[in-house]
Amino acid sequence: MANVLLVTGYKAHELGIFNDNHPGLPIIKAALRMRMLQLIEERDFEWILISGQTGVELWAGETALDLREEYPDLKLAVLTPFLDQESKWKEPTQEYYNMIMAEADFVESITSRPYENPGQLKAKNEFLVKKSNAMLVLFDEDTPGSPDFYLKESKNRQRNDPGYEVFTITPIDLDLLEQDLRESNPDFYSQ
Repeated sequence: MANVLLVTGYKAHELGIFNDNHPGLPIIKAALRMRMLQLIEERDFEWILISGQTGVELWAGETALDLREEYPDLKLAVLTPFLDQESKWKEPTQEYYNMIMAEADFVESITSRPYENPGQLKAKNEFLVKKSNAMLVLFDEDTPGSPDFYLKESKNRQRNDPGYEVFTITPIDLDLLEQDLRESNPDFYSQ
């Protein structure tokens, strides 16, 4: 069985990120890259798994695609909760999503019909946690949001499988990384 890392976190709007010029975006992408790289090297993850929701998941998808230069055997799977999840998104977000979907190694919808009810989202969370060996989540325990649903499912899984690990990227991690990047690379934001 393949070693699968589920990557998730807040949606872009939950982080207050509404365009690619947001100053926090390079830090989040750098944190995802650093942590994913560490887990790939230490835990031999072969697949990165996302549901394709906006924000952390699409940025993780982009990161996984970039990491294939160093790890050509790394694969990206996108399991959407339902068909056409991007249909109501703004055009630039749809284009970004479609680019990642086109480059992914495996794409499938968990329910093969458009959105009908919140049960499809719950089923997605259960299915992705079940199909992964561990989860990496960008999460602030003081700020509720979409990661809460994945974390609830991971706790359910850990009751029967205590070996299921949850790795986090926290606001403190992001602050420390930003400080390191400013000190080591003063031109980081102009790249």
